[in-house]
Amino acid sequence: MSDLSKHRLKTWIRMLAVTRGAENRLRDYLRREHATTLPRFDVMAALWRCRDGVTMSELSRMLLVSNGNATAVVDRLEADGMARREAEDGDRRRIRVRLTPEGLAAFETMAKGHEAEVDAILANLDQADLDSMRAILSRAGGTP
Repeated sequence: MSDLSKHRLKTWIRMLAVTRGAENRLRDYLRREHATTLPRFDVMAALWRCRDGVTMSELSRMLLVSNGNATAVVDRLEADGMARREAEDGDRRRIRVRLTPEGLAAFETMAKGHEAEVDAILANLDQADLDSMRAILSRAGGTP
């Protein structure tokens, strides 16, 4: 293994540690302040972005999770009055899920706190640091 290869591996391990630490902090924040989970927040965020609703298959693809995982979260959101399922164009085989007005309001409150928590996690980075990180990560992942 080359020195550069070893350095890349150490960098990868550091990126994972930072990501896991931030994710754990966000999980704790959402549990403590909003009595919710990160998967539930992620589903609500996807539904918030798609106000006209999405099919369960579309939701699963957006979140990179199985249909079963998405269904379990949507079931709980629906039971809590945060989301609803509706037949698309009267076809009971094609169901769209969307946030209810209560779900929209709850998500918007959570999202403000989530943004503040992410801001606190990255508080030691200035604008130039963030721009550099985004550019580097875009190159590393092969996406703009």
